[in-house]
Amino acid sequence: QVQLVESGGGLVQPGGSLRLSCAASGRTFSDYAMGWFRQAPGKEREFVATITRSGGGKSYADSVKGRFTISRDNARNTVYLQMNSLKPEDTAVYYCAAPPPGSYGRTPDIYDYWGQGTQVTVSS
Repeated sequence: QVQLVESGGGLVQPGGSLRLSCAASGRTFSDYAMGWFRQAPGKEREFVATITRSGGGKSYADSVKGRFTISRDNARNTVYLQMNSLKPEDTAVYYCAAPPPGSYGRTPDIYDYWGQGTQVTVSS
């Protein structure tokens, strides 16, 4: 089992920044690729970003490319999502997730472990 706890959400004005953190426990963190997803009210959960086990490979949704950066610190068992130039359409609950060891991808269905989510609201 892998336990994931997100933090760092909040209310921010358009154009502002937030950094989300996701602390993992329970298994060897570096065995897992990690992903960030989000879900807005009335919409399906969507992919935001993913990072390989070593951190050397990253992938982003087109809607956040150039504005968001995913990173990880395997010594701290933590994955981050730096969000810059935030827009109202980024408003959602953000989740971190881990797929089975050896898996990597953008599809929510392949992810086994999920955090409880953290709310991000972008509004003036």
